[in-house]
Amino acid sequence: MRRAIVSDIHGNLEALQSVLQDIREQGCEQVLCLGDVVGYGPCPNQCIDIASQFQMCILGNHDLAALFDPEGFSNTAEQAILWTRQQLETGDSPEACLKRLSFIAHMTRTKRDGDTMFVHGSVRNPVNEYVFPEDVFNRRKMEKLFSMIPMSCFQGHTHVPGIFTLDAFIRPDETDFKYRLGEEKAMVNVGSVGQPRDGDWRSCYVVWEDPWIYFRRVEYNIDVTVQQIHAISDLDPYLGDRLREGK
Repeated sequence: MRRAIVSDIHGNLEALQSVLQDIREQGCEQVLCLGDVVGYGPCPNQCIDIASQFQMCILGNHDLAALFDPEGFSNTAEQAILWTRQQLETGDSPEACLKRLSFIAHMTRTKRDGDTMFVHGSVRNPVNEYVFPEDVFNRRKMEKLFSMIPMSCFQGHTHVPGIFTLDAFIRPDETDFKYRLGEEKAMVNVGSVGQPRDGDWRSCYVVWEDPWIYFRRVEYNIDVTVQQIHAISDLDPYLGDRLREGK
């Protein structure tokens, strides 16, 4: 089975639609989402409606903040999530609002499929913990995380794609954008659909055909999303401008 694993859509409908088109072209039978469907971007309701049709959707920290008070957010992120909450609560109809909020409320924090885990942040703190590339130099942190995963773990949250082994962080281009799982424990960051932060503005996701994973980069009409953000007074224009720089 070929499955697509996406993460960190962040209300970017243009990016999501382009990624879904690529997913169809890749012949994937399922779409699994690792959270943060909303936050930052201009189209939270539409993205929630699409994500609710996926085979799995993990709870992200922005999804959680859309229901409760944001904690540890920057001023810009907090302002965006409060606007997002308003959109979720005052959408097209009371029935649609309740359905979207209920979908978020029922997102699971973790999922296990055999020897594979799915989380948003980390297996230790599924919603909030970041695992950055430079954490490979934090031996204590890495040993703890790797002791908690059966064999592999898919995650997002940092918006930086790549593979963690116990001793290294491997960027997708270092393995020709593919990697074979199962030879040693690995944590796979699938990157971000709606707000990449690795210096590449294109959306990123993973195609998983066990034991192989393939990193995909997808172009989308970024100007549309930037203009949508700039047109919303409650969203900082920087949230659009940063998309062009992939940061």
